[in-house]
Amino acid sequence: MLISIHHRTSYRYDRPFNHAIQALRLTPPSGDTQVIHSWAITCPGIERAAHYRDAFGNDVHLVTPPGETNGLEIEAKGVIETFDRAGVVGATNDSVPPAIFLRPTTRTAESSAIVSMASQCRRATRLETLHALLSAIHESVAYDTDATHALTTAAEAFKSKLGVCQDHAHIFIAAARVLSIPARYVTGYLLIAGETSAVAHHAWAEAYTEDLGWIGFDAANGVCPTDHYARLAIGFDAAAAAPVRGTMRGAGAEDLSVEVVVRAGDQ
Repeated sequence: MLISIHHRTSYRYDRPFNHAIQALRLTPPSGDTQVIHSWAITCPGIERAAHYRDAFGNDVHLVTPPGETNGLEIEAKGVIETFDRAGVVGATNDSVPPAIFLRPTTRTAESSAIVSMASQCRRATRLETLHALLSAIHESVAYDTDATHALTTAAEAFKSKLGVCQDHAHIFIAAARVLSIPARYVTGYLLIAGETSAVAHHAWAEAYTEDLGWIGFDAANGVCPTDHYARLAIGFDAAAAAPVRGTMRGAGAEDLSVEVVVRAGDQ
């Protein structure tokens, strides 16, 4: 499937600043589940940006916008061809061993309730266990855009039984790590089934099995990713995989807006 993506992030501040550093993880990887047909990033200073691949395999631009300004706009757009592999991503171009993704973070730390839920999902094989986790989290944590915020932890979201895709992914990761299964956070895009256009910046989790490699699990929707999903970046949690992350010195109060439009076809 061809998917056209337009992702715009805009920052506005109440006073001008002349120093900023932004790490942009805005270049999707090519692999067995997707091929990049075209992609471009527009941002002040992008032509001078340091460009590198981090340990997780993310393509990163480190941008320092020139001159004084009270705003910054970052735009990424292009066309990706996606393939339905039943969620199986397989091997990826990260340089760290899967076991590194057993490391907990503040946002993915376990709680006694998550430990109990994970233990009840243990099955004969790792793959069966992961599908049991997927179903358990999807059925017990309702989708609610007003219940959590960017810093909500897996333990907090699971306790309230409410959250958004970020929370579902964090809970899945925490539960998988309880069972000694490497798991990581994925940020990307979702074309909603039955719609030719949708605003859908999305997040889900990937877990590792010895025989299949990395497999995607979207607990928010209760499915493994299909060709309606496009992967962007990975990390230990939402902060580590953030498409745009950085600092502005002396900028004052911030007004942030993010617009993501995902369309079917080469549009």
